Amino acid sequence: MLDTPIEYVKGIGPVRAEVLKSELGIYSASDLLTYYPFRYVDRTKFHFIKEITEDLPFVQLRGVIVSLEIVGVKNKKRLVVAFKDNTGIIELVWFKGYNYMAQKFKLETEYVVFGKPNAFGGRLNIPHPDVELYDPQNVLQLSSLQAVYNSGEKLKFKGLDSEGIRRTIKNCIEQLKEMHVPETLSTELLHDYKLVGAFTALKNIHTPSNNEQLQEASKRIKFEELFYIQLKLLRLNKNRNGNSIGFIFNRVGNYFNEFYFKHLPFQLTNAQKKVLKEIKQDMSAGKQMNRLVQGDVGSGKTMVALMSMLLALDNNFQTCLMAPTEILAQQHFETFTNAFSKLDINCALLTGSTRTKQRRELLEKLANGEIHILIGTHALIEDPVVFKNLGLVVIDEQHRFGVAQRAKLHKKNTQPPHMLIMTATPIPRTLAMTLYGDLDVSVIDELPPGRKPIKTLHFTESQRLRVFGFMKEQIELGRQVYVVFPLIQESEKMDYQNLQQGYDNMVLEFPPPYQISIVHGKLSNQEKEKEMQRFIGGQTQIMVATTVIEVGVNVPNASVMVIESAERFGLSQLHQLRGRVGRGAEQSFCILLTSSKIGADSRLRMKTMVDTNDGFEISEVDLQLRGPGDIEGTQQSGVLDLKLANLAKDGVLVQLAREAAQTILNEDENLELDKNKIYLDTLNLRNKNKPNWSRIG
Repeated sequence: MLDTPIEYVKGIGPVRAEVLKSELGIYSASDLLTYYPFRYVDRTKFHFIKEITEDLPFVQLRGVIVSLEIVGVKNKKRLVVAFKDNTGIIELVWFKGYNYMAQKFKLETEYVVFGKPNAFGGRLNIPHPDVELYDPQNVLQLSSLQAVYNSGEKLKFKGLDSEGIRRTIKNCIEQLKEMHVPETLSTELLHDYKLVGAFTALKNIHTPSNNEQLQEASKRIKFEELFYIQLKLLRLNKNRNGNSIGFIFNRVGNYFNEFYFKHLPFQLTNAQKKVLKEIKQDMSAGKQMNRLVQGDVGSGKTMVALMSMLLALDNNFQTCLMAPTEILAQQHFETFTNAFSKLDINCALLTGSTRTKQRRELLEKLANGEIHILIGTHALIEDPVVFKNLGLVVIDEQHRFGVAQRAKLHKKNTQPPHMLIMTATPIPRTLAMTLYGDLDVSVIDELPPGRKPIKTLHFTESQRLRVFGFMKEQIELGRQVYVVFPLIQESEKMDYQNLQQGYDNMVLEFPPPYQISIVHGKLSNQEKEKEMQRFIGGQTQIMVATTVIEVGVNVPNASVMVIESAERFGLSQLHQLRGRVGRGAEQSFCILLTSSKIGADSRLRMKTMVDTNDGFEISEVDLQLRGPGDIEGTQQSGVLDLKLANLAKDGVLVQLAREAAQTILNEDENLELDKNKIYLDTLNLRNKNKPNWSRIG
């Protein structure tokens, strides 16, 4: 029954089936039954009209329609319905579909209304509420919880508003029997984790009689989603460790030792030493390393990568580092060149701007092994780039590369090289456990000694002159200032200051002898480089920029970061931008400038930034605000196939699901036992037609 094409489900038909397929991706009865409600209405609770206030989230009323009228002219028409109970009258308003709705209602007939109260012109109304006939015989209507489903204009036009979807799913469930719903978890697992069966969960997620039923159904479905993600990732990890042969780097030689004992610019932190030890163990174990290194801004990930690359050189292998932007690649190249100035190491840079003649010579030297370390951008993955013996790949800011791009680096040697993946965007633990369950994860959770925490301050537009005054004070002390804007060009829809206008204002506010650089994505690489070098060299005191400087720019003398229209940025980006300062020994500051009126989410972001410098703490708030979809490019991973579970809120279930998957695989790694056949069959079914990126970091 679950495989029944959607057009043959009772109440659908070919016309509705087409819109369900195009709008919701629903092709079968199974797809329909796993289209879960996004909230529930307590149908036992009714408000009186006299109790309603504008700040109530949603209300349910019972009463009669006493009048209805289409008012207004041309495209400003609307349907206004006067709805009455024993305590008063409130207006119900429709701005769309008013002709259809007007024909649907009957005067002096009892209805149930559900919607969000709104105040307009000093009067309360409810725009576009759900309205249905009051029917004391309707068990679903009077059950304690009624499901509400997301819909859309095209769906509503075909009668598939929330009520229509609910009615269709109810028809499906009434035909459903326990034998129709295959169980995907073993009896043992259901017992151990106190979970209801698949049939009960599916039935009660749509038509719960009470909150207890809903919670049980929700727990079961969320657990199942998370369990199969963890089972898949842990199997991949075991499979990689068992079958993925890696180059053996068992020699710590002259390159590493000479640099460590004679040229190391500062003492490594304990966190850096711990991560280096983990990397060395990986690369000497005979298995291909696939390690993610998380570290907050300024924690010293680059030094860890550099020293890992020296281990590759000591074992006669070449190595490369891929960065997301030319600016960052250039900066890495300069860092490595300076670090290796007294060692016999040939380091080269390859980007889209590398000239043809220079590129030809570089590729020739790379192929014959003269180049030891190649640093670059996406140019590294192009087909003409051939290594003699690539043993280690380092990917910086990995979430900026698609998995297919990263896969190409795997093929630069007949045997896949070791992979070291770095991110300065801390990932919440629950998300890391899920998204990177098939990777080994290291964390550098300690900043180098001598670094002072950055002080973050929030100012509104009315306090701009104070900010300018503070910038001048810092410049007088010999410091430099970043000013970052979210936009390059004027946008009619957004009343935020754009970069050019901001630059013009800066020039007026900071006339000579002050000098100002400007950098944005529309400048050529040569122009960007020229402006960056002027700032790095101290010829300019202020750098006006877009987020092109978010990653990788390292100017220890820059001690102030001013972020214009800070409410336009996400937490992760704000934290990255803040990390551009605080790289020297002086006290650094981050100033968040916003308009006076900002929403609750923006206010929470500003407060979080002011309250903490801890990237992991910030990432937890970011996950709660944004959900997992945007963080770390998770949507490209193909892993987070979640319909009900929420990684921001279900951390405990993530851990329980991982524990359950780990226990099963510890006993039966290949899921060969009869009792585990249920898991293997379900995994195979779920993984059908999905690309396998399991071995790509």
